[in-house]
Amino acid sequence: MADNTVTEKSPNVSTTGMRRILPADLVERGRRPFDPPPGLRGEGAVRPLELLNGARAWLVTGFDEARTVLSDPRFSADKLRHQDATSPRPPGPAAPATAEREDGIFIFMDPPEHTRLRRSLTGQFTVRRMRELESRVTEIAIEHIEAMKAAGTRADLVPAFALPLPSLVICELLGVDYADRAEFQERTSVGLNATSTPQEQAEARAGLYAFMRRLVAAKRANPAGDLLSGLIHDADPPLTDAQLVDIALVLLNAGHETTANMLGLSMFALLEHPGQLAALRADPGLIDNAVEELLRYLSIIQLGVSRVAKEPVTLGGVDLPAGSTVVIATPEVNRDPRHWSDPDTLDLHRPRAAHLAFGHGVHQCLGQQLARIELRIGLGELVSRLPDLRLAVPAGQVPLRDEMLVFGVRSLPVAWS
Repeated sequence: MADNTVTEKSPNVSTTGMRRILPADLVERGRRPFDPPPGLRGEGAVRPLELLNGARAWLVTGFDEARTVLSDPRFSADKLRHQDATSPRPPGPAAPATAEREDGIFIFMDPPEHTRLRRSLTGQFTVRRMRELESRVTEIAIEHIEAMKAAGTRADLVPAFALPLPSLVICELLGVDYADRAEFQERTSVGLNATSTPQEQAEARAGLYAFMRRLVAAKRANPAGDLLSGLIHDADPPLTDAQLVDIALVLLNAGHETTANMLGLSMFALLEHPGQLAALRADPGLIDNAVEELLRYLSIIQLGVSRVAKEPVTLGGVDLPAGSTVVIATPEVNRDPRHWSDPDTLDLHRPRAAHLAFGHGVHQCLGQQLARIELRIGLGELVSRLPDLRLAVPAGQVPLRDEMLVFGVRSLPVAWS
């Protein structure tokens, strides 16, 4: 549930077009699906990046440098006020620095606006609420595994398990009718697909906003115990309908898209590293460490996080002028050899250390504990209840999601006895 992965409505801000303006070798992983794209690797933790749209940016591949970008107030997430080189340039003047923001897309805001909206959300993502969800996540995981077993000895793990588990959880958390999941999943997929046409993306966004406006109106009229009802009736100061729609869509998109892909790709990685999978089967207590190592090793958010320097900054020994766009290469950042020994090796026994899979600083992912719960329980139940789980096709035939902002597998055919 990364705090920077969302399809949004502002014409000034674009993450879905990221792939179209970056060289292919920066985003395509090919047949080495667990390693960063080859173009991310090069000399220097901060280096110039020539975009396909002709703009100049800076690629950040160093761990310490990325943490600085994500936490230093000299770098802005507000791409409305600080034009990002990776975004299309709309006609007319840029928004003035003093303009009031009326939307709720807090992931593209700086303090104090970001602080106010995030504080409203923090009160809903309580430790108690997350703990209460654990039993429900376990119940959902077991139900889907047993359904797979009842249907035979083969399944596609993505639609049968990896996608429905986080989708059900986020629907219940927000108060979305699970029967509507197909609609928002399809529209989200179109919005996050970098090969979708601008018209297709616009139609997908319009449909998502119409869907969420209806839900907000229903929750305002008939509140329940869900998170969205809490935001509507407990936020101080109250949130507008437009802000509620934006916030709910950020949470809904992030709450199923990233975790679903992480579940599928993690199981693929474990099946392709039989020694590590055997270690987890032999010691189920290793699961927390395994989740952190998989988050570091896989880093499914490819190049969706960028910031703009509000003033001249020296980063990693490189002088960046004001207005510079920096693009954080999370897959490579989490393989920085200055921070980890043997970083390209998946090692479930690796001593735990901070990674940036959930970001850093004020924009660090709000739902990271929920994502950890879903990964820990989902992977743990698969490993324990399907002890001979294996790929049903050669690894090279597993289709990858190279065209998406969030990396993963399109399907994962598996078999068991």
